Amino acid sequence: MTTETTRSPALTGAAYRIEHPTLPLLLRDIGIPASDPGPGDRAPVIDLLTTTGERLSTEELARDGRPVFLVFGSLTCPITEGAADGIKDLHRRYGARIRIVLVNVREAHPGALVPQPHTIEEKTAHAKALQRHHGFDLDIAVDDIDGTLHRSFGPRPSSAYIIDPSGTIVFRAQWSNVTPALEEALAAVATGRRPPRADVRRTLRSVVQMAGHGQVSFDTAGKGALRDTGRAAPPMAAMIQTSRLFSFLPRHRRGAPAVATMLALGVLAGTVVAVIL
Repeated sequence: MTTETTRSPALTGAAYRIEHPTLPLLLRDIGIPASDPGPGDRAPVIDLLTTTGERLSTEELARDGRPVFLVFGSLTCPITEGAADGIKDLHRRYGARIRIVLVNVREAHPGALVPQPHTIEEKTAHAKALQRHHGFDLDIAVDDIDGTLHRSFGPRPSSAYIIDPSGTIVFRAQWSNVTPALEEALAAVATGRRPPRADVRRTLRSVVQMAGHGQVSFDTAGKGALRDTGRAAPPMAAMIQTSRLFSFLPRHRRGAPAVATMLALGVLAGTVVAVIL
């Protein structure tokens, strides 16, 4: 597998290792800049260590010979939380034919229990905690402390890519919790075909779907995670909180009724104000 020189955006150091999410950061995650590598582009250079201390590099992946399914995520990311079961199922079904790797990146919503790591030792500990938390039986790699690989692909919290044996990106999903689209792409690649859809976004669906998993991520992160999200994006925090009213539903189905409830309350409040005025 050959790749082009790693792309290195200017976002480094403390600017990458956020202590609190901000509205500009969350808004930036909604889109994918045209400069970010996507289907048809050469993949950035890979050179990481896994949680077991093995080196995962472009050269090693080339020797393996299988396509690579590369997922980015973190312990405090609600998208990763919601994607985990799907990733495990995909690994069971396609892991023999496709190399599946999850790259631990910066914490999306750091808190008192899981703060933003500032050393590679701390980041490796977070990666191991992520592996235990989800019971992942697949390669967990650790990006460096400034997120060199993460930034070279585009520092969204939990995107997914498929890279063919020549080092070319053949599939990109903006969000890793779009399991049916991931399966469609992996099934094609596993049989030597191109994915029918090379670039999948589905931001609204992914964000609504993650709502029921948000509380798990915030509880894992600890004190401050929900508060900071509420300050940066009140509607997102409210959606996650409202989803708790629907605990009788599977987590991935709690977001839609939460959004409907919030809209209904908004209409009701507007009606009351109109009557009063």
